[in-house]
Amino acid sequence: MLRDGDLTPSDMLNKLSISQPTLSHHLDILKRAGLIEGKRNGQFIEYTINLSVFEMAVEYMLKFIKNPKEPKL
Repeated sequence: MLRDGDLTPSDMLNKLSISQPTLSHHLDILKRAGLIEGKRNGQFIEYTINLSVFEMAVEYMLKFIKNPKEPKL
């Protein structure tokens, strides 16, 4: 969803079939991993995807899939 633009948790909840605490938990995990960033806009927090970290993670996974015997970091 965040590929298409910034969203608030309320926007996400309107599109998902999960509870607010579950969404908050998952957003926290993604923030700690550096995959998303949250910025305050008034009383709301808008989340955006951190493409540079996401692209690095995908690149690493693709290298691992292509050559699984290569030493890991």
